[in-house]
Amino acid sequence: MAITAKDVQNLREMTGVGMMDCKKALTEAEGNIDKAIEILREKGLAASAKKAGRIAAEGMAYAAVVDGMGVVVEVNAETDFVAKNEKFVDFVKGVAATVAANKPADLDALMACKYAGTDKTVTEQQQEMVLVIGENIKVRRFFFFAENTSVPYIHAGGKIGVLVNLKVEGGIDATEIGKDVAMQIAALNPRFWDKSQVTQDVLDEEKKIMLAQMDNDPKMASKPEQVKVKIVEGKLNKFYAENCLLQQDFVKDGEFTVEKYIASAAKALGGTVTFVSAVRFEKGEGIEKRVDDFAAEVASMIK
Repeated sequence: MAITAKDVQNLREMTGVGMMDCKKALTEAEGNIDKAIEILREKGLAASAKKAGRIAAEGMAYAAVVDGMGVVVEVNAETDFVAKNEKFVDFVKGVAATVAANKPADLDALMACKYAGTDKTVTEQQQEMVLVIGENIKVRRFFFFAENTSVPYIHAGGKIGVLVNLKVEGGIDATEIGKDVAMQIAALNPRFWDKSQVTQDVLDEEKKIMLAQMDNDPKMASKPEQVKVKIVEGKLNKFYAENCLLQQDFVKDGEFTVEKYIASAAKALGGTVTFVSAVRFEKGEGIEKRVDDFAAEVASMIK
């Protein structure tokens, strides 16, 4: 029996399972849609699809160096409890290993890769984890550095994952330097790495806000415009110190900026270290979490 695109679409709408899996199930079932649903249920795909609609905003941000490559990933789950599950943590580490082995171009490419140590794709392994753990699980994002020296840092058991990339010269071990910088990034989440990255439109907006603040301050409003402009120029240094990593005060020692700390620490070790870039993932950031009003739910049930 010929399987049409409409048949595949109907099965997809009924089960929420991917198009290719629906097509395979229909082919195996010789076009019988009830049999196809049964096949999908037996494979666990239909069950995992039902869970896929649930909000997964917990989980783990994980950073590591795997075979010399720096990798940071975020994998989401529905509850913080599951995020501490050993099987879930192993799955996250496997995703990182898969990234390191394949260097995928994007998330779709990663999901199509063979999951590390298996003959299953990451998508298939993720579906299996949904069935084993009983929650919606989703690989959300990843990043990797293939060059230079990467130093990972995981904060609060996976709440935040940071990967710092450094250019290290002189044969020194820059792990501690990298970790200190990563901890700073985890704690303060700077908008920029260096003041050179601050665009003119951002500066113009800051200047506009500062001038407006002075106009609204009785002590400053009467000052000549050129004086206000000079004051604003001076205040921009404070903006850099608050928003740019390398210009921030080093949290562990306020006598240094982060940039000066890196240079000083590297010199003490007999080499040089240059900050290249970093990535900071915080689990669930940007995901709208569902807030359950239990009292309202109970009240609605007894009306």
